[in-house]
Amino acid sequence: MSRRTSPTSPPITIRRAVAKDAKRLTRLVRGSAAYEGKYASAVAGYRVGPDYIEAHRVFVAVAGGEHDGRVLGFYSLVLAPPELDLLFVADDVQGRGIGRLLVAHMLSEARAAGLDHVEVVSHLPAADFYHRVGAVRTGTAPANPPAVPWDRPEFEFRVPSE
Repeated sequence: MSRRTSPTSPPITIRRAVAKDAKRLTRLVRGSAAYEGKYASAVAGYRVGPDYIEAHRVFVAVAGGEHDGRVLGFYSLVLAPPELDLLFVADDVQGRGIGRLLVAHMLSEARAAGLDHVEVVSHLPAADFYHRVGAVRTGTAPANPPAVPWDRPEFEFRVPSE
């Protein structure tokens, strides 16, 4: 668990997701403005279920209380093959460093798991974010219709050793 505070905002805690977070995480994914319009098909019917949370390393950033605070964002790290499967930050708190905080936490988790890299297939509107937080573009994932009818940029994070 890690914390970040500032004089004007409540502390942000990153903790492991639990089954009761599933509905909140699903709402965050489905409600993301990055998936409106032509991108809506990618998250239509998408569900982050308790089984997904149990199977992967899913962590949430919360404001206020550790278990009852507002979920500001989350990520999911898959170990084999090493992939950042999901990373979402609530629309109204984007640009405040929460995504960067989640990426730093993910890299720490990846290092602890013995990984030397983590791959990301990015949503097109998120590509600049991944570049800004240190991911390197490695290629392009082809479209996968009907849910994802567009090519997507692929990135890789190098996991620094301690």
